[in-house]
Amino acid sequence: MHIHLDPSSELQLYKQLVNQLIELIAKGELKNGDTLPSVRSMASDLGINVSTVSKSYHELEEKGLIELKPKAKAIIIGGQKKELEETEVEIVENALKPIMAEAFARGLEKDQMTSLFHRILKQWK
Repeated sequence: MHIHLDPSSELQLYKQLVNQLIELIAKGELKNGDTLPSVRSMASDLGINVSTVSKSYHELEEKGLIELKPKAKAIIIGGQKKELEETEVEIVENALKPIMAEAFARGLEKDQMTSLFHRILKQWK
């Protein structure tokens, strides 16, 4: 599992970690049932504060992508194939709308957006 955090980024470290872990799940590099390193171990490996990793893990748990177990275990549950509930589809749609609106506001055409979407999809399983 390769994670690179950029301290000079405008995006907070915990959010960078969340985003990269989500991407690893999406790509299938982290699968349902896999265990993430403990909070302390992940913090040590990345050279960041324990509370930063803890905040990331809790956000992933809130998103339903990991399950936090006693004794510092974080288990991937987001990689499982299941029928999405309507509310989950709405959450994704609501997250995509402002990103797509910004892309169009910057001048992207629909065919460019479609091409970009397909290029990104190829990165994942």
